[in-house]
Amino acid sequence: MNVDNCPRCGKLYAKNFRDVCPACIREIDNEYELCSNYLRKNKGAIITELHDETGVSIKQITKFIKEGRISLLNAPNLMYPCEVCGTLIRENNICGTCRARLLKDTQHMNEDDARNAALRAPEKISYKGLDQYKNR
Repeated sequence: MNVDNCPRCGKLYAKNFRDVCPACIREIDNEYELCSNYLRKNKGAIITELHDETGVSIKQITKFIKEGRISLLNAPNLMYPCEVCGTLIRENNICGTCRARLLKDTQHMNEDDARNAALRAPEKISYKGLDQYKNR
């Protein structure tokens, strides 16, 4: 029997298709109901307002959005924080600025790797050339 500690409350539970205990599953479902009911009545709500009015954490609301349980189509002002800098966004996991910085850093890393490989390559070739002349 697979048992584990619930990451949310710490209780021991028999593992199931979700990563939390049955009591926390019910609590999460109740939090979702609170959020969806509030958003039905207040379509222009922002995430901090939703958090203040329902008591559901911003992290959990963000998780509902990413899981697709809360749709952003019916909530035009609802945004969630970027995972890197915290700027409010409506799609993906990171904002455009952080994505551009990540791409730039990756490009610089690849250029550095290519430069280092080019610096190492002539040394190996020159040794092989010298070895060929010595063996004659």
